Amino acid sequence: MSMPGSPTVRRRRLAAELRGIRESQGKSGDAVAAALKWSPSKVSRYELARTSLKPQEVERLLDYYDITGSRRTLLLELAKDAARRGWWEEFSDSLSPDYQQFIGLEHEATAISIWHVEVVPGLLQTEPYARHIISSYNRVEPVAPGLIERLVRVRMRRQQVLDRKLEVQLSVVLDESVLRRRIGHERVMYEQLQRLVHEADRPNVTLQILPLDAQHNVTLESFVLFRFGPENDAMLQDVVSAEHLRADFSVEGERDTYLHRIAFQMLADEALDPASSRELILETAESRWSPTR
Repeated sequence: MSMPGSPTVRRRRLAAELRGIRESQGKSGDAVAAALKWSPSKVSRYELARTSLKPQEVERLLDYYDITGSRRTLLLELAKDAARRGWWEEFSDSLSPDYQQFIGLEHEATAISIWHVEVVPGLLQTEPYARHIISSYNRVEPVAPGLIERLVRVRMRRQQVLDRKLEVQLSVVLDESVLRRRIGHERVMYEQLQRLVHEADRPNVTLQILPLDAQHNVTLESFVLFRFGPENDAMLQDVVSAEHLRADFSVEGERDTYLHRIAFQMLADEALDPASSRELILETAESRWSPTR
């Protein structure tokens, strides 16, 4: 059993292991809840990783399931690791639970596939571009200046995932409208597009642009597909989510994530190759956003 590095992923792994043990023993959630004098909803929340499991409660579950030996040791170690805090939890007063979960998944994913139709993904944003987007929320819901700066710091810190020792493979397909949509003034856009070109030079990053006049066989809202570990690791299923500060959707069902993988591959097939995408980004930067044009 591998030990993933993000508390969010550890909690998912532990929840999946405990659910698997219960099902293999033919016990219902209600039966477990009754035996431990817990509510059925508590067992359900644990098995869906919606509530963090305390190591002492994991011990009670393992006693009830009669799990001993090395498997018990590993699960208790996993429970202790899952109880630790991720760096983003230091900002819990500023981040919604959904956004914290998104960051936790992003932090540990071995591969991330992103389709965006509105703005540049947070992992590739410049600070001025990110600040303008986050500040724009103030027009809908009042946001204190200090909170805006904390959210910008969080977004910039998220980008460190691209530099970690165990590289994440990042694949991004952007609708061409993202390059043409004004966020801030010309210099913000120009520097953002230059940043895209710079990040695309990383060996672990593949960036493609879907031109406006390309064949669009798939029409989807923006989504992010996280993958964890090898494909044969059934305990860590793919997750499809979206990058939002306030609201979020997240699906883990095998069929839903499989359909999103197919959709992403179709978008990548219809998009320009990375070299041609690079040329389009540079051409758009110079023709639309260059301060000297």
